[in-house]
Amino acid sequence: MSSRGLWADVALRAAWARQDWAAILREYRRAAGLSQRGLESLVGMPQPHISAIESGRRQVTSAEVRARITEGLSVPPELTMVAARPDLDDWAPPTELRDRIAHGHATGRTDLRTADWIGEVLARHRRAEDEVGGLDLWPVVRSQLDAVTRLLPGTTGPAADRLLLLAAEHAHWLSWVAAQQNRPGVALAWIDLAHGWAVDGGHTDMASWVHRIRSYYSLRHGDPVRALRTAEAARLTIGLSPAAASTASHQAAAAAAAVGERDRARRLADEALALALQAVEEEDRPGWLYWLTPARAMLQLADTAYSCRDWQAAADGIRAALPELVGYPRDHAYYQARLEDAARRV
Repeated sequence: MSSRGLWADVALRAAWARQDWAAILREYRRAAGLSQRGLESLVGMPQPHISAIESGRRQVTSAEVRARITEGLSVPPELTMVAARPDLDDWAPPTELRDRIAHGHATGRTDLRTADWIGEVLARHRRAEDEVGGLDLWPVVRSQLDAVTRLLPGTTGPAADRLLLLAAEHAHWLSWVAAQQNRPGVALAWIDLAHGWAVDGGHTDMASWVHRIRSYYSLRHGDPVRALRTAEAARLTIGLSPAAASTASHQAAAAAAAVGERDRARRLADEALALALQAVEEEDRPGWLYWLTPARAMLQLADTAYSCRDWQAAADGIRAALPELVGYPRDHAYYQARLEDAARRV
């Protein structure tokens, strides 16, 4: 595997984001299948020095040593400018991002290999969310977004639209992490950017999806009426793929149940399942909906049944589909708790 390919490894990128030099060396060696001696020629240090860094007996404080490691391990350009985790005042999107987007669609041609690479690693970030915390990866994703938006001023037509979608995906991810850190204002600021960029690029699935996320935020903060209104806006977006329409309908079902419209919630949940079953193959779904398997769709149906207090249907549905939910420990714990509660109430 090339050095660049190694840097798609999420644990390695997270170590870089933390500027944890011991972990950087360990994770690089793991990804590359190298011994400490195999690393000697890359970083220009003998094995005892590498061992001392990895064990914590030696700290990397010299700019010269850091530069040697950075160059020797071929750290990708979008990571070399990574800052530390955001301070309290550094979470919100800066004006410069909007300026870059505003000057998009200019004449010119842009080499999109960097964008393709960044899209690949973002997909890996999404899939590794349960393994590597979003807060650790925040600086990496924020730096990737900088790299994407810098390409826009010289790009036009379909290429610019591709970049706008990639920028929207990054902004959505940053919004989600901010929400998990209980920063609702920042989460809304990023999700608003994501929606604007999705609309500008003509990406209806992403535009609907970020409405769906907004609805989720409203429901989470105790405003089911607003959540239902926003979910319906997501659901009624024209031109949606079946997978995107399914997630919007499921969110509308959750909100309808929260306002006490249980029959409406059940109808929407059935609609969501039918739509999801039209996109069984992963290539039929947008990249950010890679997780919407038939088992997930069944769990969402059961989740609506739980919200509607249909305890038997909820317990039966979760029990049948839960064994398929592998690799997602947090989601598995969520549904396991609902199963146990529903079973007690039957």
